[in-house]
Amino acid sequence: MARPTPPVRIIDVAALAGVSPSTVSKALNNTGALTDETRLRVQKAAERLGFVPDAGARSLAGRRSYTVGLLSTDSAGRFSLPVVLGAENALVGGQLSALLATARHDAVREAHHIRAFVARRVDGIIVTGRVTNPRPPIEVPMPVVYAFAPSSDPADASVVPDDAAGISQVVAHLHSFGRRRVAHVTGPSGHHAARVRLDALVTALAEHEMALVGEPMFGEWSERWGRVAVDRLLDGGAEPDAIVFGSDQLARGGADRLRERGVRVPQDVAITGYDNWEVMAEACRPPLTTVDMDLERLGQRAAELLLQAIAGEPVSGVELMPPRLVVRESTLGDG
Repeated sequence: MARPTPPVRIIDVAALAGVSPSTVSKALNNTGALTDETRLRVQKAAERLGFVPDAGARSLAGRRSYTVGLLSTDSAGRFSLPVVLGAENALVGGQLSALLATARHDAVREAHHIRAFVARRVDGIIVTGRVTNPRPPIEVPMPVVYAFAPSSDPADASVVPDDAAGISQVVAHLHSFGRRRVAHVTGPSGHHAARVRLDALVTALAEHEMALVGEPMFGEWSERWGRVAVDRLLDGGAEPDAIVFGSDQLARGGADRLRERGVRVPQDVAITGYDNWEVMAEACRPPLTTVDMDLERLGQRAAELLLQAIAGEPVSGVELMPPRLVVRESTLGDG
């Protein structure tokens, strides 16, 4: 009978990589001051040998659980799910596991999950949600990073979409195609994203010597409101050559209503959305030019900041993640 293959040890990885065992530990645990070249060399050596770290030994030695809590205030929906996926990708790269909990807008449920994270001695927590309104910070004895839904405490680390930059890209794009009279349809006035995008729109229009047609139209984030808003705009005598909608849902509803009223998109009126929710943007007729907030990258960045804080190098303040404009036929068309 063949003898069982002995397990690969950390000293085996160190020998192959040409470093000390302590350097291997730092490289695989994403700690210490090592160069990217050294970390990569160690990781490649570990992969080549099939080295599997002993999570229990790592936890006891470093008094760490090598797990991170992911707390979503909703049910990990349209906005928080991509953030969670991006964060998990970065955590796996750092050899940490993620525990996901959804509070579902329930303060009692959220408090329960926070207590559970603390009891499990997670190394850190990422808090996310479905709106960018600042939220109260959570009080825990480990590092916390807020993603998409920022903390109201400026001393905390938060990563949020740069909505002002997204709207600026939209206006510059419309200007390049000769659009000069722009209407705006958006969500509830109490939503931080709606206010930031409106402020950015006003500023960008002024910079390009373009006009805001009519009053900004606040409502709900829905296709229904997009349709109603278009009726109110046109019945009120507004004559925009472009409509900037605050979300893809609004834009899809608005596009349907414009078509029903005989207004050609984009020949008569160009339209744009926000979010790059592909199920909406691609189903829109015509397909929708919109802004992609790159939420997976945002979640990844939040996890990177958390790993940095766990390693003893925390940061504070709000970091803005740049979006990108996705151009489709609702602004280009064939004419």
